Amino acid sequence: SFHPSRPWILASLHSGVVQLWDFRMGTLIDRFDEHDGPVRGVCFHRTQPLFVSGGDDYKIKLWSFKLRRCLFTLLGHLDYIRTVQFHQEYPWVV
Repeated sequence: SFHPSRPWILASLHSGVVQLWDFRMGTLIDRFDEHDGPVRGVCFHRTQPLFVSGGDDYKIKLWSFKLRRCLFTLLGHLDYIRTVQFHQEYPWVV
């Protein structure tokens, strides 16, 4: 996922880690490691310092890259999370 205004990209890894990179400088800015298994989807929020991730652990996690931590985890899915996105109009994760 590309950040809407900064030269950043999120990379979701099979190891369960989400990496935040500066693609202009080619440097790793931060890493977020709370998923148990592969992370299949990541998405930056358009206006807030947030991103969402989902993976094979059936969990969706909302992260603050400003606070450098997971804010909350959505549970209850019965299968892998293959993609995640913020709704463009409503405060929803889909």
